This record gives sequence, structure tokens and C-alpha cells, in this order.
Amino acid sequence: MERPQQKEAIGRDLDRKYVFLTGPRQVGKTTLARRLAEARKGSCYLNFDADPDRIVILRQAWDRKAPLIVLDEVHKLKSWKRRLKGVYDTEGIPPRVLVTGSARLDLYRRGGDSMAGRYFLHRLHPLSVRELRGTAPPAEILERLMRHGGFPEPYLSGNDQDAARWRQQHLERIVREDIQDLEPVKDVKTLLLLVDLLRERVGSPISHASLGRDLELSPHTVKRWIQVLEHMYVVFLVAPWHRNVARAILKEPKVYFYDTGAVRGDEGARLENAVAVCLRKWLHHRTDTQGRSNDLHYIRDKEKREVDFAIVEDRRPHLLIEVKRSDTSVSPSLRYFAKRLAPAESLQIVQAATRAQTLDGIHVRPAADWLDSLEA
Repeated sequence: MERPQQKEAIGRDLDRKYVFLTGPRQVGKTTLARRLAEARKGSCYLNFDADPDRIVILRQAWDRKAPLIVLDEVHKLKSWKRRLKGVYDTEGIPPRVLVTGSARLDLYRRGGDSMAGRYFLHRLHPLSVRELRGTAPPAEILERLMRHGGFPEPYLSGNDQDAARWRQQHLERIVREDIQDLEPVKDVKTLLLLVDLLRERVGSPISHASLGRDLELSPHTVKRWIQVLEHMYVVFLVAPWHRNVARAILKEPKVYFYDTGAVRGDEGARLENAVAVCLRKWLHHRTDTQGRSNDLHYIRDKEKREVDFAIVEDRRPHLLIEVKRSDTSVSPSLRYFAKRLAPAESLQIVQAATRAQTLDGIHVRPAADWLDSLEA
């Protein structure tokens, strides 16, 4: 995939600072970096995993006249931040420098950010309905994302067997290589079992205590392992919003997978996961390219009234979103919270809906068409 939006945004930022490109393993970061290099004749691509390139990186001997330097997997170098900081502070730009690699890059970036003020961060996500615009009608794209997920290889293969084989190898590699580098886990089988249990709990609040009982682990260990899976871009958590909602005391987050194809559940769970991935991609795009402060939450109160997603800006819900497979009648919970919280917009997106309508100020939209309208 060409990823034109990301190419354009990263291209602009490369003229001003270094750019860090992070995201899940095999989501297309290296491909995008190579495309950016190919667009600038004479660019230099260096992969720290390749012996000849590693020597060039260690000696900082890349061509200073190259229009773009791509440093792939450079975070595996222990002192990579200090080295890059020294180059940036003494030489500045040009040359343009793009740093990319596995999901660990973002974690190391947060661990003592000595490069602060010297780079722009861009996060690459799985393919979305909007990004696949023009390849098929939006409704077909959404169906395929629900079935195969948005990682390029399984999505483009369109084959259930190939997607399943890719998924197994993808997870095994993350668990046995990436996670072991970050935080060695001796009981890999139990970690994989945790992933299986999470696959069945997508869209539901997760209890560390309950998972701990199932796995014969302490709640603390379960929480720590989920955090590791989150750092590795296997799952992401959506926390409840409750700052100004009386009696909204539920604290457990919901879990979603970056790979919607990994979800085990009914079509409703897959639809909700696909929407969550598209929303997270959209919000990260707004933050990375516009500096907007926005967060993804859900809302639930003691009476179990619930809205699937809330886009929160300036600590207040700006957009409420309820996700349905076929029910176009407005959710009573959405109606309740829309009245109580008075967000800028309340929306129910329905996969089977064929037309848009507005009922009592709440917009009901075909899910695929609305996802296609997002800017990322």
C-alpha cells in the first residue's frame, strides 16, 4: 500500500526535524520508509540488523549530502538516543533523518526522552476504511477488515488460511522475540493463553482478578502482561470516562486488538473492534499531524447504561459513538448520555443501515460510510 496521507505528512515534517515512525510489527513501516527514500533520489537506507549497515550507523558515516537518511531498527543500539541527539545538535538538518523500527521504538522513546524537541512522532496503524477508499465500496471494505483485519499481508491476501497462518506467526514472533527483549517471560504458554482469553473478551470490561483466577496468576502479573502486550501493539486499552458523570464508578478498561482478524466472538464484537481500530488511527493522526489533544474512552454507569466510545477533548466528551450491527433505533443509553453530557455530537453507526437519519438530535449513519469520512 502506498499510504499517501502518511507519506505527505512525514515528508513535510522531515524538512524541519527528525521523524520517528512507530507502530505494530509488519504494519508497513519499512515499506513506507523505503517509499519515502525512493521518492528522493540518492537517499540512504540503513538497517541496523544488516552487518554492513550497522558499521555505518555505529561510525555515523552516512552520506551527509543524501536528501534522506532512513535508520531502520536503530533502537537496538543501546545508546541510540544519545548518538542521534549529538548528531542533531551539532549538524541539524539537512540531511533529513527518518528513524523507524518495531513497536519497541515508542517504548524506548518514552523511557527518558533525551530527544525531546528534536523530532516529530508518527504512528502507523493497520489499514482503515478511509485508507482503502476506492479499492471497493466502503461496506465491502468494512466486511473484509472485520474478517481479515487491517494488516496489509492478510488483508490483501483475502484468503482465510493464509491470514490464519500469518496471524499465528506474527504473534509467535512478537511473544518469543520482541517481548523477550523487553521483559523476559518464562511462561510463554501462559502468556499466549492470556492472549486467547483476551480475544474472547473484546469490547467487554476486563477484570485482572478474573483473568488471574483462570490463569492461576496474580492480578498484578496479569495487569503487567497486558501492559507489555499493549507496548508491543498487540492490544490497546480503552478506559472509562467518568470525571463528571455521577456514580460512574466502573474502572476496568476494555481491550481491543490492533488485528481485528484475531478477535474471537460474534460479528458484533468484530465490528466494534474494527471501529475501535479506525477511531484510534484517526485520533493518533490528528495528534501526530495537528497536535490535537484527544482521547478514546467509553462510558458506563452503575445502572449499566453504556456508550461504546467517547471522543474526549479538553477532558470532556466531544463525540459519543454507539456501534450496532443492524438496530437503527437509537440506543436508550446513548439518548441518556447525550442529554446528560451535551456533547458536540452524538452518533449511532449501524453496519446494516442504508441511509442516514437524525432522530431527536442523534445522528444515525451507515457505519462504513461514516468510517470512510474520517480523515485517516
